[in-house]
Amino acid sequence: MEIKRNLAQIYRWEYFWLYLLVLVTLILHVVIIGNPSALILDELHYVPDARSIMLNQETMHLEHPPLAKLFIVGGISLFGDNFWGWRFFSVVFGTVTIVLFYFLCRRLTMSRNAASIATFLLALENMTFVQASVAMLDVYCLTFMMASFLLYASRKYASSGVAVALAALAKLNGALVALAMFIHWLFRRQGRSWWFVLTIVLAPVAFVGLMALFDLVIVRDFSALVDPITRIKTMLSLSGSLTFAAADHPAMSRPWEWLIYYKPMAYWHTPHYLSAISPSIWALTIPTFGYMIYRAVKGSSAGLFGAAWFASTYLVWIPVSLITNRVSYIYYFYPTIGAVCLGLGLGLSQLLDFYRERRPGKLKKTVLALFVFYLVFHLACFIILSPLFPIYWPVGAV
Repeated sequence: MEIKRNLAQIYRWEYFWLYLLVLVTLILHVVIIGNPSALILDELHYVPDARSIMLNQETMHLEHPPLAKLFIVGGISLFGDNFWGWRFFSVVFGTVTIVLFYFLCRRLTMSRNAASIATFLLALENMTFVQASVAMLDVYCLTFMMASFLLYASRKYASSGVAVALAALAKLNGALVALAMFIHWLFRRQGRSWWFVLTIVLAPVAFVGLMALFDLVIVRDFSALVDPITRIKTMLSLSGSLTFAAADHPAMSRPWEWLIYYKPMAYWHTPHYLSAISPSIWALTIPTFGYMIYRAVKGSSAGLFGAAWFASTYLVWIPVSLITNRVSYIYYFYPTIGAVCLGLGLGLSQLLDFYRERRPGKLKKTVLALFVFYLVFHLACFIILSPLFPIYWPVGAV
């Protein structure tokens, strides 16, 4: 009886499911971290860049800010120029992202069930898992974006502004987090604080100041530093020059195609690292966005936040693509997956509440069956798509 009582207490513990998810995903990452032992996709750019920083005190890819590359440098310095060094901090940051996401959901007044469901969906989502398994810039950007969201929701506006800067210093599109928070702040019905101006003011100030500091870490010489204005112009110019007219890559795609056609992008074939949104998430993305808008109209802060997050990290790419013709790829949707999982967590927890409140009958059984089927289907999608299991996935040369 004592053992049973202790187990029940552990299960009822607020963070039981969070710690279980973190432990499971961390183990899975460690299992595959060295498979393959060769560089994958854009690792072919960023790992050599890290080597250049270590050996020559210069970066070869001026189109990107310095922070994420410095984490790869740090990994190589700690573990050597091998798969542990390349990917260690990606795994760490991907794990931290899951933790921050759960606390964000709770801070947005989502129930424990809703937050746990949303975190389960995010942690075991294929693209989310894959991006945290490779030495690319995106996972660092997303972690700082998530930190900024949480700090904003906690009304720590100055710290949130610094986190926005760190997100953009990992990858420039991290700046979109500021737009998401502004939309939420603008449309929230109560509790709107004008202290939010600290986030908007401190973000660019911290970006410029910290960029100079991180660049100094790379070049190790004050006289070799480029002034911030020139540095920003160079990043924007090089990044903007990669257009559909100038580039030729089989995986490039327009933003609206990501949700219309299901076309995975292969990072590596054996094992199959696929930049593919889990079908369980992809199929419900548009309905979930509509549901979050509905919940926002009904006064849900979480619904409003999720809708603002979705709009600022995904919908914004549609006019950008039309106006600038800039190349984009399916993994640009990676920062938006958390917003979809948040909305699904809200909806599925409401379905669970309906089940619990309903009298016994066929409808109650049907609701439970749908709930369980969806979670099992999501898990099955992860098993099939992720590089953990040797399942052949014919994606051609894409």
